[in-house]
Amino acid sequence: MNALQQAEIEELKGQELSEERFKITDQESLNWAFRKIAALKTQMEETDAIAAKEIERIHLWAAEQHKPVKQSIEFFESLITQYHMQLLESDPKAPKTLKTPHGKSKSTRRKPAPVAVNKDKLLEHVKEAGMSDYIKEEIRWGDFKKTLSITTADGQSVVVDAWGQRVEGVEIDQGGTTFKVEV
Repeated sequence: MNALQQAEIEELKGQELSEERFKITDQESLNWAFRKIAALKTQMEETDAIAAKEIERIHLWAAEQHKPVKQSIEFFESLITQYHMQLLESDPKAPKTLKTPHGKSKSTRRKPAPVAVNKDKLLEHVKEAGMSDYIKEEIRWGDFKKTLSITTADGQSVVVDAWGQRVEGVEIDQGGTTFKVEV
């Protein structure tokens, strides 16, 4: 805020703002009111700038305070996941969700599924197989994936299309169990 704006605000200090006391009657009083508004808005902007700096400083402080707490949470979540994993390994019929009054540990299993890793090879395969229904600009992966299956050939799991041809550019996601801790 410059000195002129500060003077505009100082002029208002100690005065009660009311329509009886202040009236705009001409260009000069109109200009006077605009000067007051401009000075007051500048004062608000300065206050907001100071507040923003303080808020940023407080956010940084909070982030530092959260670091050890987050590490502790990760530690306990790891312990819960290990326990749940061991429970499922020792007893496959153990509950998939462990519940207590203070939280849950959920496990989910995913089946092995084809994963497109090389779209160029995959596109080439689909074209050579005459499966143009699955081609737009790119392969309509969601639709094409539904026609794929996983089989064993030469002792290895491979992805084959609806005609039993091996599909290049696709690998097998082995699935697995994921764990999610909720509190």
